[in-house]
Amino acid sequence: MTIPPTQSPALDKRSIALRRQIVEVMNCAGRGHLASAFSLVEILRVLYDSVLHVDPANPALPGRDRFILSKGHGCLALYVLLAEKGFFPVEELWTFCRFDSILGGHPEPCVPGVEISTGSLGHGLPVAVGMALHAKFVRSPHRAFVVLGDGECNEGTVWEAAMAASKHRLDNLVALVDYNKHQSYGSTREVLDLEPFADKWRSFGFAVREADGHDIKALENALKDLPAETGKPTTIICHTVKGKGVGFTENNLKWHHKSGLKENEMRELLAALEEA
Repeated sequence: MTIPPTQSPALDKRSIALRRQIVEVMNCAGRGHLASAFSLVEILRVLYDSVLHVDPANPALPGRDRFILSKGHGCLALYVLLAEKGFFPVEELWTFCRFDSILGGHPEPCVPGVEISTGSLGHGLPVAVGMALHAKFVRSPHRAFVVLGDGECNEGTVWEAAMAASKHRLDNLVALVDYNKHQSYGSTREVLDLEPFADKWRSFGFAVREADGHDIKALENALKDLPAETGKPTTIICHTVKGKGVGFTENNLKWHHKSGLKENEMRELLAALEEA
């Protein structure tokens, strides 16, 4: 199932505002993974709006759902959502990547709402499997959610964890893949082709759903009535566009990571978002 980006609905005001804040936070630090954050915005927005059982006033609540952003380099999107939801003051965003900030270039558990340090790719799903298995063991109703990058799925640990999840029938585990079809230095097809991607997950014992990762309603529908199948972990393949929201950042590997953002680039980014 391939969803051409031209079929995605236009971004609404909130999605544009979240991207604008990502740009402004990145500008303060002078660096960041902008394109990787842009492809995540709607996925995280739907999770935090209507799916995850979490309490910003009590991030360590024992019965909370566990969420892991395994592709930790996309953390700018996570940080703006956590600030919007009240996990920490919005003012903290402007300290991103300062030596004295809790907000580093990859998420750490010192950030309210962050469960584990991520960014060393291939580890988020194994940890989420452990969390889901523990929940089953102690008979807790909480669930484990993890967002993976598609390039990350080149890692063998992802598939080892998938086998364990299937073996233990972890239907309280949901893996979402930000399938933007690009990695840091090339397309996933060129680097290590994942197709047939959905069939791979099915062959590892997962129930699979697919959705346009920038369509709020499609994501909400994909995340309804979990688990997708009783006794099986769920994978939701989210078809996204790397750098979504600004024409010149979309599918442009130069924007995977930016360091030393120039003033004219900042103006162009904000102007493009105003026109979106």
